[in-house]
Amino acid sequence: MDSSSSAVESALFLLFLPKTEALPSIVAFLLAALSVLWFYPGGLAWALSRAGRSIPGPRGMVLALSGAAAHRSLATLAETLKATGLMAFSVGLTRFVVSSRPDTAREILNSSAFADRPIKESAYELLFHRAMGFAPFGEYWRNLRRMSATHLFSPMRIAASGEHRRTIAQQMIRDVMASMEKNGAVEVKKVLHFGSLSNVMATVFGKKFDFGKGQGMELEELVTEGYELLGEFNWSDHVPLLSWLDPQGIRKRCRGLVSRVNVFVGGIIGEHRRRRSGGESVDGDFVDVLLDLEKEERLSDSDMVAVLWEMIFRGTDTVAILLEWIMARLVVHQEIQRRAQSELDGVVGNSRAVADGDIPNLPYLQSIVKETLRLHPPGPLLSWARLAIHDVHVGDSFIPAGTTAMVNMWAITHDERIWPNPESFEPERFMEEDVSVLGSDLRLAPFGSGRRVCPGKALALATVHLWLAQLLHQFKWVPVETGVDLSECLKMSLEMQNPLVCKAFPRY
Repeated sequence: MDSSSSAVESALFLLFLPKTEALPSIVAFLLAALSVLWFYPGGLAWALSRAGRSIPGPRGMVLALSGAAAHRSLATLAETLKATGLMAFSVGLTRFVVSSRPDTAREILNSSAFADRPIKESAYELLFHRAMGFAPFGEYWRNLRRMSATHLFSPMRIAASGEHRRTIAQQMIRDVMASMEKNGAVEVKKVLHFGSLSNVMATVFGKKFDFGKGQGMELEELVTEGYELLGEFNWSDHVPLLSWLDPQGIRKRCRGLVSRVNVFVGGIIGEHRRRRSGGESVDGDFVDVLLDLEKEERLSDSDMVAVLWEMIFRGTDTVAILLEWIMARLVVHQEIQRRAQSELDGVVGNSRAVADGDIPNLPYLQSIVKETLRLHPPGPLLSWARLAIHDVHVGDSFIPAGTTAMVNMWAITHDERIWPNPESFEPERFMEEDVSVLGSDLRLAPFGSGRRVCPGKALALATVHLWLAQLLHQFKWVPVETGVDLSECLKMSLEMQNPLVCKAFPRY
């Protein structure tokens, strides 16, 4: 290029540069444009989308998801804006819609357009993009579902693990007695957490752990750290510029944790391989199931680690958190506890322990579980949200691809138009009407619905019913002097803000 051409280009470039005196006007214009976008119904992310204004929503950016009561805040917003059917909102550059009604919830959860999960950075870093919870819909995901349905969550497998659940319940009963003897009270969640973790570890790894030392203590640390990381709101998921900076240190913590998980879980896979190659008998836990897969279905070691890690992680705290809420309600509502124990005495008596076969004959106890799921759904925003994989309509509303859709199950289960006296704890309502909690009735779907429904729901309910029955059969549960605090705290699940501490006295 000659010097004359270069001079011409430089002159043209300078011609289009803004004059110094014009800069304030340009800045003012940009600020005005941003203000218009910011105050667009649904916020900035929706203003930048191809969608029209068919979905009502708050202006600006909604900060509710970073708080401890997002389910309540979004429910209030939806009611205020008369947007319970569907409400649009923005968090940074992420588009969200949230349903607070059963009809639109059904459209979202049962639509093939919402077949994927949005993958948070923490979930990706913790390998969950290769596990069932977050893996994209497709052949790999279908194989994982089929394997878990056949080998882990089938009715035959659930029935076969009944004796193990009863053994763990007996250990929890001994732990309750020991705590009463030592402290005069019981921290219920601690007992339930270690019981749930023992149950999952035996099912998945075929191993027992002492959580007070060695591998057991390490496993407890891994699960607790992973739970905290997945439950923490990460601004980098919604503001692309921040993803370079990792201001909350979540990526760094995730990578440190996953290296420890790889060593821990990989070591157990190695133990199974050595045992099998040495000709030892195989008990048939889930690790053995994965190792027995046909060659064309076999998972890589990294995928096996991801799948097994998710099984441990997701199978532990959900059961413990739900049972803690149930026990808290029964400590507060002594008359309901007495009625449940009367039902147990009539069916079981006082000469033997409760068995799985007794549960179908305990309808009031099952109603207590349903009512607790209604008042305190473990995932009130069905926290494993859905992602629109292509453009779709929900009702008359256009949802562009890439939008994250959530269902506010807490809002639905506290809607007085659906549930009379929604704030009252009334298990009797489920004695009058048999409502399924397995996903077919969107008035109460704590485990989700559609193709992404929780695969372990039947196992979770079997465990909760049996352990609750045994704890109620064995003890009378009463409050300590300070009473029971029913305040909530939304992390990955809806937990009690202050752990339940109460007293337990033997009934026989």
